Amino acid sequence: MERAVGTVVRGLRGPIVHKGDDMVETVVQTILQAADAEKFEIKDRDIVTITESVVARAQGNYASLDQIAQDIKDKFQDHTLGLVFPILSRNRFANLLKGIARGAQKIVLLFSYPADEVGNHLISLDQLDKKSVNPWSQVLDEGEFRELFGYQKHPFTGIDYIDYYKSIVQEEGADLDIIFSNDPRTILDYTKHVLTCDIHNRKRTQAQIKAGGANLVYGLEDVLSKPVKGSGHNTLYGLLGSNRSTEESVKLFPEGGQEVVEAIQAQIKERTGKTIEVMINGDGAFKDPVGQIWELADPIVSPAYTQGLEGTPSEIKLKYLADNNFAHLEGEELKTAVSDYIKNKDEDLVGSLESQGTTPRRLTDLIGSLADLTSGSGDKGTPFVYIQGYFDNFTD
Repeated sequence: MERAVGTVVRGLRGPIVHKGDDMVETVVQTILQAADAEKFEIKDRDIVTITESVVARAQGNYASLDQIAQDIKDKFQDHTLGLVFPILSRNRFANLLKGIARGAQKIVLLFSYPADEVGNHLISLDQLDKKSVNPWSQVLDEGEFRELFGYQKHPFTGIDYIDYYKSIVQEEGADLDIIFSNDPRTILDYTKHVLTCDIHNRKRTQAQIKAGGANLVYGLEDVLSKPVKGSGHNTLYGLLGSNRSTEESVKLFPEGGQEVVEAIQAQIKERTGKTIEVMINGDGAFKDPVGQIWELADPIVSPAYTQGLEGTPSEIKLKYLADNNFAHLEGEELKTAVSDYIKNKDEDLVGSLESQGTTPRRLTDLIGSLADLTSGSGDKGTPFVYIQGYFDNFTD
C-alpha cells in the first residue's frame, strides 16, 4: 500500500530531570520505551530533540543572583553602569537585572522603543505616529516618555515594564536613570562603562558603542562566562539564554552539549542498529502575529546537534511544478512526472524557480521551531520530541 502519512511528530513523556541525572540514558530509555508503548519503529534519520532546559538542569548549570552581582562588581567596579537594550521579560531578564543592580551603585537603563529586540512593545507604532515621534532620531528621558505616552501595560502580562524594572533596581539600593533611544551610543552621554543586554544584535551594538568612545564594554555573554564563587557558567553565552529558576537564582543555557547528542546517537545505534539525528533545542524562531513577539530569546536555536542536521533543505515547490512545468498533465501522469523530477533534482537549488517559496532556513532552526511548538513551555511534560519522516519527500 502506498504511504499516506509524511512527517510525524511526537512529544515524548519522560521522567522529571534533576541535577546529576544521566541525560544520555534518560533520553535513550525514553525513546525505547515510547517506541515499545506506542508501537512505532525506530528508523534511520529519525530525529530526537531535547529542550535545553532539561540538559542544563541535569548539568546543574545554575547561578545565584549574588554570584551575578559579584561578577558585575569585578568587571565594573564602582563605575556608573549603562545597561543597553534589555528585553522586556519577567522570565528572561528581571532576575538578571536584580543581580546586576545588586552589584552596581548606579545604573542608566537604555530602552529601545517602541519595542525590544524580540518584539515586546512598550508602545505601539500608531502611538508614535499620533505623537509625531521619530524613534530613530529622538531621545526621550523617563519624564518625556510618560508625558507623551503615559503608563502602558503589556497586553499579555499586564505589566508596565518601565515601572517594573525601575522597582527592581531601586529595591536593590542602586540609583537609576531611564532613557529611551534606538541609538546605543546614546548611553555614552551618561557613562562610558556599558553592559549590552540585547541578544541577536549584540555584536553590532557593542561595536557601535566601542567606536563611540566607551571605556569598557561587556555583553551579557561575558557575565558568568566562567564560574564565579562556584556558580554555573556558559563559556560561549554567559547569561544569554538563562531563565528564572527561583527568586534568587537563574538556570543558565547548557554548557557544551555536543558530547550529549553524539552519545545519544551512539547508544541508539548500539541498541537498535539505527542512526538517528539528535539535537538540543532552545526557543524556536517564529513570530506571534498578534503579540508581534519573536519566540527567540535564546542566543541560538540549537547549541548542539549531530552532523546529519547540518545545512539547509533542498526542496522543490510542488505547486510550482503542477502550475508550470506539468500544467498539461493530470492524475497518475502528473504524479509520475513530479516524482521523476524530484528524484532527479539538483542537490543545489539556490536561485532556481522550482524552489522559490521553500523556506531558506537552517535545518536546526526549522526543526527547533517544530520541537518548541510541540513540547511547549507549560505542563505538557514532553521535553523530548521524536520526529519521523522529516527528510522524506513525495517520492518516498
